[in-house]
Amino acid sequence: MSSPSTRRPRKVAVVGVALSDTGRVDEATPYALHAQAARRALADSGLDRSVVDGFGSAGLGTLAPVEVAEYLGLRPTWVDSTTVGGATWEVMAAHAADAIAAGHANAVLLVYGSTARADIKAGRRTSNLSFGARGPLQFEVPYGHTLISKYAMAARRHMHQYGTTVEQLAEVAVQARANAAANSDAMFRDPITVDDVLSGPMIADPFTKLHCCIRSDGGCAVLLAAEDYVPDTAKSPVWVLGSGTAVSHTTMSEWEDFTVSPAAVSGRLAFERAGVGPADIDLAEIYDAFTYMTLVTLEDLGFCAKGEGGPFVEKGRLLRTGELPVNTDGGGLSACHPGMRGLFLLVEAVRQLRGEAGAGQVRKPGGRLPSLAVASGTGGWFCSSGTVVLGRA
Repeated sequence: MSSPSTRRPRKVAVVGVALSDTGRVDEATPYALHAQAARRALADSGLDRSVVDGFGSAGLGTLAPVEVAEYLGLRPTWVDSTTVGGATWEVMAAHAADAIAAGHANAVLLVYGSTARADIKAGRRTSNLSFGARGPLQFEVPYGHTLISKYAMAARRHMHQYGTTVEQLAEVAVQARANAAANSDAMFRDPITVDDVLSGPMIADPFTKLHCCIRSDGGCAVLLAAEDYVPDTAKSPVWVLGSGTAVSHTTMSEWEDFTVSPAAVSGRLAFERAGVGPADIDLAEIYDAFTYMTLVTLEDLGFCAKGEGGPFVEKGRLLRTGELPVNTDGGGLSACHPGMRGLFLLVEAVRQLRGEAGAGQVRKPGGRLPSLAVASGTGGWFCSSGTVVLGRA
């Protein structure tokens, strides 16, 4: 290969993706899930582990990603441990793609794993009610302002300002479950109705239980590599066409508009850099810790105008057979949500573009595979966003 300093920026592809065991995993450690996902992603790529010179990890270990890399037997010369909540992995993928394009790394492995569900069941941890009480958050925590209440307040603002209904929010959960029905790895696959969502126990008004993501175990891995390695990979590449990142706020008092997420910035940047627009996208994988996240992110990415998310999600538009298939694996609302779910969005987008989603495969008219996908992660309570546009060769 020629010297990176004398060549144009290299194209970057996702060449390997994989899930670890997911759902209910009582006997594995988070480290074991990391290793399982990493091995499977390398096997999926067809490349030898010796090509991996970059590594990204967050959420595990005292010195992540050093500790996890050591567990996996890797000695990377490029590392990233960016942690911005659920958007972490789209932001890391953007960093990795930039590093590979510039020649600072050749192949970057991103890995995540968590036993969040098993730990609670075994009494090893409790549910997270807040992100702590230090720094700016100290002014909100004494009032019991939990993470879910922040999302609920934002949803209520959207309902007040634009007339969005709780039934429209419920449609997001119903369609996510319908998509999960075709995914054998999904934790919950039985169909639900709008009435089922509305009649569930109240968690934080207007969110009942089914408006909220599930809690599962699981991990996944994504391997990105320079175009030079693509001829040696086992499968067709999925190219990283463009990415964007953005942060917004920590305290609710600094959030200028509860109805606008940082995806409005990260999405615009990603589409501009990819040279495409929302109308070109065949499917979207969107972080969905709560139903409102899906709705407002669809607006902010430009799939519909601000305030029109409620009507947009009606009439089955988000189904894998719909106008804009969204969260085709069932998302965090039904398939898998072990914590920072953003990496799962990239895995599902790649599988769909490759035509490897089985019964849940999206097809365009004439049975053609989708060509373009967007994965958009959200962190905190709309505090951060990362958006990646992916394209099939």
